[in-house]
Amino acid sequence: MSQIKKGAILSYLNIILTNGIGLILTPFMIRKLGDSEYGLYTLIGSLIGYISVLDFGLNNTIVRFVSKYRALKDEDGEKNFLATTMFIYGIISAIVVIIGIVLFFNLDEIFKKLTPEELYKAKIMFVILIFNMAITLPGGAFTAISNAYERFVFPRALVIIKYILRSVMLVMILLLGSDSIGIVVLDTLLNVIVIAISAYYVFKTLKVKMKLIELDKSLIKQIFNYSFWIFIFEMVGQFQWRSGQVILGVVSGTKDVAIYGVGIMLGTYYGAFSTAISSVFLPRATQMTVLNATSEELTSTMIRIGRFSLISLLMIFGGFLIYGQQFIHLWVGDTYKEAWAIALIIMFSYTLPLIQSFANSLLESKSLFSFKAKTYITLIVLGTVIGAYMIKPFGVLGLIIGSTAGWILSQVIMNFYYSKILKLEISRFFREVSNGLLPSFIGVISLGYVINFLPGEGWLNLVIKILAFTVVFCVLIYKFGMNKSEKEVVHSLIPKIIKR
Repeated sequence: MSQIKKGAILSYLNIILTNGIGLILTPFMIRKLGDSEYGLYTLIGSLIGYISVLDFGLNNTIVRFVSKYRALKDEDGEKNFLATTMFIYGIISAIVVIIGIVLFFNLDEIFKKLTPEELYKAKIMFVILIFNMAITLPGGAFTAISNAYERFVFPRALVIIKYILRSVMLVMILLLGSDSIGIVVLDTLLNVIVIAISAYYVFKTLKVKMKLIELDKSLIKQIFNYSFWIFIFEMVGQFQWRSGQVILGVVSGTKDVAIYGVGIMLGTYYGAFSTAISSVFLPRATQMTVLNATSEELTSTMIRIGRFSLISLLMIFGGFLIYGQQFIHLWVGDTYKEAWAIALIIMFSYTLPLIQSFANSLLESKSLFSFKAKTYITLIVLGTVIGAYMIKPFGVLGLIIGSTAGWILSQVIMNFYYSKILKLEISRFFREVSNGLLPSFIGVISLGYVINFLPGEGWLNLVIKILAFTVVFCVLIYKFGMNKSEKEVVHSLIPKIIKR
């Protein structure tokens, strides 16, 4: 099995573990920490989250440039580039520390409603997390280098092991009476260990070398010309999901904020599947670009990736469409019933960009990401403003409809861009990606609604329905949806999975 296939499988496994364990651990953490302590933990984490975008998109930049140097067999260029990026990361870490110091001495003014005890804990957590961020940002370069070398298994397996260990140790320290500071210390220690192991793998196993042959200003300019728009796109993501909660907090109330937050969380869990595919294909996209692959070859690759993505997404989307209301009722109660519609709208909006993740990789490999960033930031901001005005007549659903309307329009524009600039055969893409899968999905949904009539209301009833739906989905999609080559991939995977 190739590194790409193994990497994609491990990425999906990581997403399933992260989302599944997260759904279980969240109520456990709230019970053990209490509402106030958990709120303090998430508050400081959110503040640090805004600082984390100071990565400036350098990890994707490393993947793109190293893949290019490897395709051109330019070893000296690769060594000099990596040394230059580590120099830049050193500057970024220094900036993070400086910003952290400034914010630290102003936390009293920023969080005036915190009690003295909460403020004391907030300052301790903030210092630890700033240190964590200062080492995590440059430490991420080692994972990016592994991706550029198309070695996806080790870094993804390491992340899975880290997350399992973190979950087990988190439960242990909370049972022993630890607080939010203990969680932050645990996360920092695990990050240091993972970065050290990743660095050892890159230098000793992959034999990667870094040497500053020349601090080339033109190279630095190229790096930032490429990474700047990825950074802007990351900022758009921050705005897209955080702004709605702020708006609701101003014009509505905490209840609506909570409902919206649950819907956003479930919707973004679905969206996490984008990274599982796109992250493993950026190196391949860069190499195909450097080697001047034809439009037909690029479109065929995009179709092949898109169909496998769509298969997994349809199963999640279909299951949540039919059984999501029962799940939310059992998980958080009927107060949050509108979260089902919010999450469903996000999932629907996410599907097209997820199955076109390879086109996104092509944009990055060709340094054409600026148009997408400009389009998204313009239309998503516009959509969010419209959504804010729709809150009064339609509530939280008005906000998410407005936000996603701008997002969907930006995707329509991007498909014209893919066709005109990247020369991708978009009409062929839609025709071949949907061929067989959408008709089969209609049959799955029909049978899924029949399954939903099984009597019962509890968790066991929901699990039985989901398992039955999964069997129906797999059988119908395999029998009528998959093409010959996709069935061959399934045949090749099954013996290896059983063997493992």
